[in-house]
Amino acid sequence: MLAKGFSKPTDRVERLRSMIVDAVPCIEAERAVLITESYQATEGLPMIMRRAKALENILNNLTVTIRDDELVVGTLTKAVRSCQLFPENSYKWVMDEFDTIETRMADPFKISEEDKATLRKVLPYWEDKTISDLASSYMSEKTKECIANGVFTVGNYFFGGVGHIIIDYDKAIRRGYKAIIQDAVEALESFDCNDPDFIQKTQFCKAIITVLSAAINFAKRYSDKAKEMAAVETNPTRKAELLQIAANCEKVPANGATNFYEACQSFWFVQALVQIEANGHSISPGRFDQYMWPYLEADKNISKEFAQELIDCLFVLLNHVNKTRDDVSDQAFAGYAVFQNFGVGGQTEDGLDATNPISYMCMDAAAHVRLPAPSFSVRIHNQTPDEFLLRACELARLGTGVPAMYNDEAIIPALCNRGLTLADARNYCIIGCVEPQCPHKTDGWHDAAFFNVAKVFDIAIHGGKNRDGKQLGPVTKPMPEWKSMDDLYEAYETQIQYFVSKLVEADNAVDIAHRERAPLPFMSALVDDCIGRGKTVMEGGAIYNFTGPQAFGNVDTGDAIYCIKKHVFEDKDLTMQQIYDAMEHNFGAELGAGCYDGPFVKLSTDSAEPAAAATNKFEFLLSITACCSFVHLGELIIQPLPSSFLLFHHHFFCLLFYNSVCYIFLTIKVLIKFQMPVCFEN
Repeated sequence: MLAKGFSKPTDRVERLRSMIVDAVPCIEAERAVLITESYQATEGLPMIMRRAKALENILNNLTVTIRDDELVVGTLTKAVRSCQLFPENSYKWVMDEFDTIETRMADPFKISEEDKATLRKVLPYWEDKTISDLASSYMSEKTKECIANGVFTVGNYFFGGVGHIIIDYDKAIRRGYKAIIQDAVEALESFDCNDPDFIQKTQFCKAIITVLSAAINFAKRYSDKAKEMAAVETNPTRKAELLQIAANCEKVPANGATNFYEACQSFWFVQALVQIEANGHSISPGRFDQYMWPYLEADKNISKEFAQELIDCLFVLLNHVNKTRDDVSDQAFAGYAVFQNFGVGGQTEDGLDATNPISYMCMDAAAHVRLPAPSFSVRIHNQTPDEFLLRACELARLGTGVPAMYNDEAIIPALCNRGLTLADARNYCIIGCVEPQCPHKTDGWHDAAFFNVAKVFDIAIHGGKNRDGKQLGPVTKPMPEWKSMDDLYEAYETQIQYFVSKLVEADNAVDIAHRERAPLPFMSALVDDCIGRGKTVMEGGAIYNFTGPQAFGNVDTGDAIYCIKKHVFEDKDLTMQQIYDAMEHNFGAELGAGCYDGPFVKLSTDSAEPAAAATNKFEFLLSITACCSFVHLGELIIQPLPSSFLLFHHHFFCLLFYNSVCYIFLTIKVLIKFQMPVCFEN
């Protein structure tokens, strides 16, 4: 029998899990108050120091909370599974939704009347001071029109913080913050005062020293809290746990971890602190089994059972990370999704199998906890042990949607084609949904934009006009004037080229706004080689830097183009005018009436056959404005992926790549001109 089954979690883990399941997410005002206080007090300072002072103020004053049963501590909020606000990114939508956020359709949050009153006092300070305000000021009116009319959106980073990154957990755990502070001190001493960037580099390193010192104090506050609680605890078992928590927080993250328990606590402080600073989408732990195994392997005083319980506790803690978005965005990301991708398995930098006991323990943790976070992934290659692959399949059988499986044999060569070294490619992690990148060396702005290629095709059909008749794109031949597929491609390419240029402008505006108003010293301290270059992540301090907008609606567009090609130019059983008229009249159905299964009516008067007879000829023509799958636009070479490409994804809205390959590549034809690399998400 192949199935081994999964053990039951401990009673502690069950109670911690129930706490998450039963929680009513709330919005808290504390961080918004603290960052506003700091910004008001630091006006006139360089922005990097204002950010450092702001995080220092937050870490020195944020309420310290240790919940019952917790073994690893460090909360972002007082309430369970709740969130803070980040008014420096955007705030107006919060005030607009004060009275509806608790009852909205997707991801409602409670907010107390007291916190509403507090926020109404502090949020107006951010008028014209947010990242979104600055980004918007850099955009042309034409670009804003494109966004307003649904051609593309840059909402993830326009309204929120920087995410889709994996920082150096290993360095933070192994060396500790005191050692990284010393790195910053040494960098300060090495900078050339004649360098034009000397002042900026100096301020950056001083900011790192400030935030890491504040982070050490944050942990010390937890140590003090645990001692305080232990002093009045009557249960001897819990008293001993609290004293151990106090000892751990006294030791880490200031210093390097010396055992597995300390490593777990240090790991969590990293994850919590980067969220408090940035609250970005998809800040992912990466290859947890690789950087944590040395501590468990060397720890001769810990039982396997307790080590498993600690990993289970970390899986629960990841569900405490939460964020709120505006109502429209939350409908797209419903489920309180934060997408912290957690990966195991794969290869070493030398190409050897990297599977270790923690790889299996993490699969057990996913089975024990069964909560939305983390987004759990496994890497598969030709040396993967059969036991590991079978165990991953057994986990998948539980029906929780994890693990996602990634094929090293396809992904590693693709990353090498992208410019990564072979060692860095072998060390790849998954961040966010499905995006592979080298950990702690990459600033990849995945989800930098969502580009609606189907919408653009609809605009091309109408000669550059939006559905409301406004000339949104350049004037091109409308669909009734297309006499060949070359006419179609010419119109579509022209519109694509125009709107892509506007997307680039919007992304650049957002990128510049983050660089100028929200540099992140804590995150940058743990990304290579920001300290060496004296630059934040936002300024290009990472080894690998790219921006990754995504195209969507491509499958439907490909279907639509193929329908035209087949029926008008190959079979010649329909005219371009007939198809155009049918679409303009919604194939005879009322708008919003749902799927139409009757005969098509209201076709052009020159139709050569009854409308009913034409019904089957439109069967392949899908709604050109629907979104069915995604194509990532980054820096990969445009080419079909090999048949060995193994990538399963739990997102319900994604279609299987190979079912639509012939249609996708019809659309790719018009994108090749712009050399937009693609990575397919299944």
